[in-house]
Amino acid sequence: MTNAEHAHAASIRSGVMLEWMTLGWNIVGVLVLASAAYAARSVALAGFGIDSLVEIGASTVVLWELKDVVGNRRARGLRLIGIAFIALGVYLAVQSLVVLLTRFHPHHSPVGIAWTMVTALVMFALASQKARIGRIIANPVLLTEGRVTMVDGILASAVLLGLSLNAGLGWWWADPVAGVVILVYAVREGLEAIRHARSL
Repeated sequence: MTNAEHAHAASIRSGVMLEWMTLGWNIVGVLVLASAAYAARSVALAGFGIDSLVEIGASTVVLWELKDVVGNRRARGLRLIGIAFIALGVYLAVQSLVVLLTRFHPHHSPVGIAWTMVTALVMFALASQKARIGRIIANPVLLTEGRVTMVDGILASAVLLGLSLNAGLGWWWADPVAGVVILVYAVREGLEAIRHARSL
C-alpha cells in the first residue's frame, strides 16, 4: 500500500470515528432532551430532540457509506433523512402554532440550557472536522452530513437563546419562535438531502 493509500485509509478511519462520536452524543441527547422537554413543556427542546434522532439517522447513513455500501442504498438513506427532516418541520409548525395561539408558557429548563450550550460547542467542532476529512477523501456524503451537524450546532444555539430569554426575561414566546427557526432549517435540509439523493 502506498503512502497516499495509507493516508486515505487513515482519513476514512477518522471519518468513521467522527460519526461514532456524533452518534453517541445524539443518543445520549435524545434521552436528556426528552426528559427536559417533558419537564419544561418546551416545543423547542422537543423539536431539538427529534432533530437529534434525524442526526442519528444521518450518521448511520455515513457509516454505511464509508464501509463501501452500494450507492443505491446511500441514495435511499439520504431520501429517508430528507423525509425525516420535513416531518420534523411539519411537527414543529403545528406545535409552535398551537403554543403561540394558546399562549402556553413553558417552564424554565436549567438542564435544557446546559445541554444545548455544550451541544452547540460539540457540534460545531465535529462539523469542522467532518468538513476537513470530507474534503481530503472527496466524500460528498460525509460533507453533506457535516453540514447537517453544523445545522445541529446552529439549532442548539437557537434553542439555547429561546430557553435563556424565557428563563431570564420571561419571554415565553421565545421558545416556540426557536421551534420555528428549527422548522425553517429542517425543511431546507430535508429538501437538500432529497435533491442530493436524486443526483447520486
